[in-house]
Amino acid sequence: MNKHLYHITLILSLFCILSCTPKQKEKKGKVQIVTTTGMIYDAVIHIGGDQVEAQALMGPGVDPHLYKATQGDLQKLQQADIVFYNGLHLEGKMGEVFEKLARIKNVAAISADLSDSLLRESETYPGTYDPHIWFDVALWADAIQSIRDQLIRYDSAHIDYYTQNANNYLQQLDSLDTAVKSEIATIPPSQRLLITAHDAFGYFGDAYDIEVKGLQGLSTLSEPGLKDISQLVKLIIDRKIKAVFIETSVSKKAINAVVQGCKESGHDVKIGGSLYSDAMGSFGEFEGTYIGMVHTNVQTIVNALK
Repeated sequence: MNKHLYHITLILSLFCILSCTPKQKEKKGKVQIVTTTGMIYDAVIHIGGDQVEAQALMGPGVDPHLYKATQGDLQKLQQADIVFYNGLHLEGKMGEVFEKLARIKNVAAISADLSDSLLRESETYPGTYDPHIWFDVALWADAIQSIRDQLIRYDSAHIDYYTQNANNYLQQLDSLDTAVKSEIATIPPSQRLLITAHDAFGYFGDAYDIEVKGLQGLSTLSEPGLKDISQLVKLIIDRKIKAVFIETSVSKKAINAVVQGCKESGHDVKIGGSLYSDAMGSFGEFEGTYIGMVHTNVQTIVNALK
């Protein structure tokens, strides 16, 4: 099935489910929430606490740029009281589905209230912005406040509860932001170059004073060519960089080609480790939380480049 036909089928299927299902009576009990990514899910759990039941459509190792919704996903969206997604085209064609769904359900892009001045604009496509906002912890803290606001709007009886939970979590993120700055600063300036499979870490670089180079563009839909690989090999050799990094949700093929190119040119560069980029680790594990994911990434980067 080609992409255009898939998109049309997805929209028709979703609205068929919504229109053919009898409207539910006012719900009692916990607020039912569906999120796209695990990062958003984790924020919902921290802010909503025991007043919500949440589930993420995209689990560990899933690339949101390439994700295609299933019929089961559409059922989950239909049953949700609130749907949260990232926006800024992270979810690809699904973003258009969410925009249409917002006409009849509580659907919110957590990036929607962020000022354009805080976002990284694409050099290739003006007016398009980097969706990987969770890599700047302070920016992510700004974005997830929309979750608190949506919960309060839907379930105002628990306004104090959601507000206190959000405040507690924001304090944790403030401490995390400080810790990341401190850890990255221990890498020698000459080695402070983060090379990854795709351009997901731009916000991270801006926030924590580390240069970032991604082999692919902002979306993994783009494929690197031989010229991209050759240019990156030259940069690594010129800068005498020790390590490059793979990502848990992106193919290793392109980065392995870079490593091989360096080796053929007489420069030994290693795979410094695997970074969590568009997806967290397994739910229930330390890396399966936003704070755990960030801590783990930073430790991996520092250990390889320091």
